[in-house]
Amino acid sequence: MTSLASQFSCHDDYDPNALAVDLGRQLILDTLTPITGIEHIPLRDALGRILAEPVISPIDVPAHDNSAMDGYGLRGDDLAADGETRLSVIGSAFAGHPFDGPVGPGQAVRIMTGAKLPPGVDTVVMQEVVRATDEQVTVPAGQRKGQNVRRAGEDLRAGVAALAAGRLIRPAELGLIASLGIGEVGVRRRLRVAIFSTGDEVISIGTPAREGQIYDSNRYTLFGMLTRLGFDVIDIGVVRDDPASLETTFREAASIADAVITSGGVSVGEADFTRAMMGKLGEVLFWKIAMKPGRPMAFGRIGKDDNGAWLFGLPGNPVAVMVTFYQFARPALLRLAGIDPLPEQPLLQAACVTPIRKAPGRTEFLRGVLFVEDGEWKVRLTGAQGSGILSSMTDANCFIVLGPAQGSVAAGDPVAVQILDGIV
Repeated sequence: MTSLASQFSCHDDYDPNALAVDLGRQLILDTLTPITGIEHIPLRDALGRILAEPVISPIDVPAHDNSAMDGYGLRGDDLAADGETRLSVIGSAFAGHPFDGPVGPGQAVRIMTGAKLPPGVDTVVMQEVVRATDEQVTVPAGQRKGQNVRRAGEDLRAGVAALAAGRLIRPAELGLIASLGIGEVGVRRRLRVAIFSTGDEVISIGTPAREGQIYDSNRYTLFGMLTRLGFDVIDIGVVRDDPASLETTFREAASIADAVITSGGVSVGEADFTRAMMGKLGEVLFWKIAMKPGRPMAFGRIGKDDNGAWLFGLPGNPVAVMVTFYQFARPALLRLAGIDPLPEQPLLQAACVTPIRKAPGRTEFLRGVLFVEDGEWKVRLTGAQGSGILSSMTDANCFIVLGPAQGSVAAGDPVAVQILDGIV
């Protein structure tokens, strides 16, 4: 098997000491393949799951030619080339209660939206444009043969894939599958992700804090972000800076999870053993991403191929954890989980009302508030942008993304914005 280091070094612009955000993200995605394992579950339990196999329509949708409007069904050949058309009304057709019998020349039926077209009817004229009595309808000029009709199978044909494997099942997908009369679907098993924090200074909630210690927030933000994605989260807790404890934890995490996410212990010069332990137990690459916040990051594999897990070593600062998760770990985990294609995270343009100082050379992710003023999208900073200020994330609804070529921003300048709603 080709090592990760040799695989990545083939890229001319690969520099682990100054890796561009887009390249780092793509290198990770190109390395991963989806997990295996299929579960067949009731449709109501499938919300948020990922299809492991295509959903094949057993029926035509619509099942029959039907009316797209409330109005009058008639034969298109009866429409006068010029002027009005007068027809005899011989009955009514309702959704679920079709008209019993054919419609002949010079005849029409009152028809409701969704009602099956009677034999002979190929055109529907909406009720708002006609003049009608119980026995006769007058159709104005300008109507076209075949209008306001939904043909059998125009949405889906029997035997054709209604949804492809890899699709995330959202409310619309639930409804579509239900409309086919399907009550059970095959989905991929849930991705299993183990998380833990490292450091002697980090303590869990419920433990009295001594001087110099901090409560661990990273496991809670990671738990929230992973749970929102529908993954099974295995919280291992806080691991001390002790080689034996770290080795035991890494081995355990790799044996029970598809991916492992750690926070802390990936910066050069830190008084910890995490970097050495990662290298001992697998192949892990340490990158300095050309970004702020979140410069140090590790990616690789822990354990043997048949009994191992992908590793994402994130920084220790709370905001840096969230930014690197969204930009690197989130798309990678979605690929591992089997989503295909990956959802886009489009960058929108908004006028920045806050001046920002920045030197070219790296990508910066600033926490912002996107709003509308005078009919124009605008964005402002949430305030202080330090990587340890978690309130900058709680107040934000977007990232202001300043690319590597971007310099300082003056008030009113357009900037790229990545909306958090939908990914957070």
